[in-house]
Amino acid sequence: MTGDRQREYLAALGIPLWLPRRPLAVHPQPADPSLSPAPERLDARAEAPNPPAAPSFAKMQSARDQPQPMARGDAEDFESLPPDDWTPPTTDDYWEPVFETAADDAATPPAARREARIARMDWEELAAEARQCTACGLCATRTQAVFGVGNHEADWLVIGEAPGADEDRLGEPFVGRAGKLLNPMLLAIGLKREQVYIANILKCRPPENRDPAPAEASLCRPFLERQIELIRPRIILAVGRIAAQNLLDTDTQIGKLRGRVHRFGSAQIPLVATYHPAYLLRSPREKRKVWDDLRLARRASAILGEPVRRPADS
Repeated sequence: MTGDRQREYLAALGIPLWLPRRPLAVHPQPADPSLSPAPERLDARAEAPNPPAAPSFAKMQSARDQPQPMARGDAEDFESLPPDDWTPPTTDDYWEPVFETAADDAATPPAARREARIARMDWEELAAEARQCTACGLCATRTQAVFGVGNHEADWLVIGEAPGADEDRLGEPFVGRAGKLLNPMLLAIGLKREQVYIANILKCRPPENRDPAPAEASLCRPFLERQIELIRPRIILAVGRIAAQNLLDTDTQIGKLRGRVHRFGSAQIPLVATYHPAYLLRSPREKRKVWDDLRLARRASAILGEPVRRPADS
């Protein structure tokens, strides 16, 4: 009986006949049965002559970052979920502004804290701070602090040494005999007293008009520096040895400092030193030298002084 007819009989009797599609591959048995590969894996390798390449690290990382389905028991921990329009908070929501703490403030020297505070003051705050200053011992002997007087937008800033008896009594610099000589000195170059600003190295009178001590000048320096920063003058006229030496941080005598233009501070403001009016009262013959210094300052103001940018110019 042929194979075809045999299959017809078996089909008529309802007996299924299973035939392999192709002969099974015969593989040698390894020595260790545990190392024997599974037949289905061998068949897969036989059907795929070029096995797929292993996934790249980027694909594996991407697959790992994909959200995984939540287990049923885990849902109980997330009963209150945010609404659909919820937006994640930004870093600003987590970080609050950092202010100076008490520990940081304690680590800063008191003198540095005082200078920083004065450097932020406006005219009104600065004058009030100077009048109530107790940083040095001069506060115990003064009648009042002599802050300064004049035009807050002056091109010329005149700086003297310290208040005298008349200034301590009236609260204004250069109002005694020396001040009466300073006024005509300014008029000689076309300036009225009201057009300039006048201040001193010290805001308080030293007893018996002695020279300011270095510590006193240092403690009073922040007031003067803030005044200079607020005025932004085109020229500084330092009258007298004490004023010139303190502003230029030198011990050179006034006779060698006068007659040329110096620069003050980071703004490089032109500075001219000259004799104090009180010295001219004792040595009238030196007035000619002061006249030369005033003309030098006038030329420096016109040529070297940077134009002051006023609020109206902006």
